[in-house]
Amino acid sequence: MPADPPRVAGLHHVQITIPLGAEAAARAFYVGVLGLTEISKPASLAGRGGLWLTAGTVELHIGSEDGVDRHATKAHVAFAVTDLPRWRLHLKAAGSSILDGVRISGHDRLETRDPFGNRLELIERRRRCSDDDAAT
Repeated sequence: MPADPPRVAGLHHVQITIPLGAEAAARAFYVGVLGLTEISKPASLAGRGGLWLTAGTVELHIGSEDGVDRHATKAHVAFAVTDLPRWRLHLKAAGSSILDGVRISGHDRLETRDPFGNRLELIERRRRCSDDDAAT
């Protein structure tokens, strides 16, 4: 092994999938509800369906495929957010079901599913540690 192995520089994108032909519904949720920004796919990939979005400096690529049970996996995308209580209300108003995430030190979080069953986490770093954090 070399003395100075190559390093991963960062995270470029995460890909999830939606059913074939569901781009409009994906756009309504990810752009309309979550507020992500759609970006153009390269021309060489445009005919494959799906869409690409940005969330801060990371891209979310949404591909299309059928025959996938998206409810059956723990795989998920975690979005860093601010004002998690407001997000909870916003998602409920949009018809999303909310599940409280397992507590982890220094963070508040919730889980939901997109309209296609993809698991999503919204996570916010706490500004101050609570007594619960001190006990963990």
